[in-house]
Amino acid sequence: MHLQTLLSGHIHNPELPDPFGATHFPIYQSATFDLKKQESDSPFDYSRTSNPTRAALENILAVAEQGCGAVCTNTGLSAIALVLESIIASGDSILTDFDLYGGSNRLLGVLSSRYNVSIIRADLSDAEKVQSILRDKKISIVLCESPTNPGLKIIDIQALASLCHQYGTLLAVDNSLATFASQKPLNLGADFSILSTTKYVSGHGATVAGAAIAKLPKHLEALRFYANAQGRTQAPMEAFLVSLGLPTLELRMKAQEASASQIADFLATLPAVHNLRFPFSNLHPQSALAKRQMKICPSVITFELESAEKAGNFVSRTKLFGEKVSFGNADSRIEQPSKLSHASMNKEQLSQAGISQATIRLAIGLEHPDDLQEDIANALK
Repeated sequence: MHLQTLLSGHIHNPELPDPFGATHFPIYQSATFDLKKQESDSPFDYSRTSNPTRAALENILAVAEQGCGAVCTNTGLSAIALVLESIIASGDSILTDFDLYGGSNRLLGVLSSRYNVSIIRADLSDAEKVQSILRDKKISIVLCESPTNPGLKIIDIQALASLCHQYGTLLAVDNSLATFASQKPLNLGADFSILSTTKYVSGHGATVAGAAIAKLPKHLEALRFYANAQGRTQAPMEAFLVSLGLPTLELRMKAQEASASQIADFLATLPAVHNLRFPFSNLHPQSALAKRQMKICPSVITFELESAEKAGNFVSRTKLFGEKVSFGNADSRIEQPSKLSHASMNKEQLSQAGISQATIRLAIGLEHPDDLQEDIANALK
């Protein structure tokens, strides 16, 4: 079945038939459930542990990602924490890229300082470097993004997974930028696919949410146990809000890709713009890998202006781009990552990730691209 067909019906779980045939799966806004009134081998008892609305969303995300199951969490960062904490123990090591979402970097700092976990950073697109680290150090899990945020570097997930498994290391891929509409990390060999469903999957900016999808049942069991034990599970209303974006996900991402491609081509003609990064652009050094690994290019563009002052002026002068964090919503957004999404990173970390005060990140929404292009041109005058 094509993904668009899967998502275009309604959020349902074959094991949880709705007696009223609701077009969209209902919200079970209930803390508890009566065991006497359920005819099921796996009855619901308490919504932190399991809830029909959340179970329906978890089912469709698992099918879409082609994993054995999913756990929906209260935030995207919570999904990352859940995966890491279901695997690591005191004294373990995590390998990740220099270019990483600021919130993930902050989380790794907490794990390092409070739980005696070593954090090793490297360029995960450098296979020789990664292999030397995996060979010389005992790495429990590798955490990567592809594309990275905000550098938009492409990691060869299949090659990285092969290296990881050669040395008994697990691989978790933050798939928030590409989503399962574009790439499926589990099919490429990853052990976990992680989503901030706050972004493209929800698409409306109405809620914060996340999901972790496991390839193997033993890892899914661990995710469910820790999610319940730590209280990380998603509330039914938020699960419902996320589900509203699923039927239009692929259509939205394709429309946003087309607009972002036009904007990237326009930016490439401007003398003021430097180090333009858009994965499907022929100017991107990894465009061939990006097109091989992804079906749809995420509508995020990163570039540099001449100075932090000019970058700040540009941000303030745009009219159609809200100065906001996050991406993948219907509205277009602009930010200096060093000030917002990656503000928790120190100067050295920002430098290693290739982020300067003059770095600009655009997240292209569903406005007409001609209007966005005109807005950018006026703001750069």
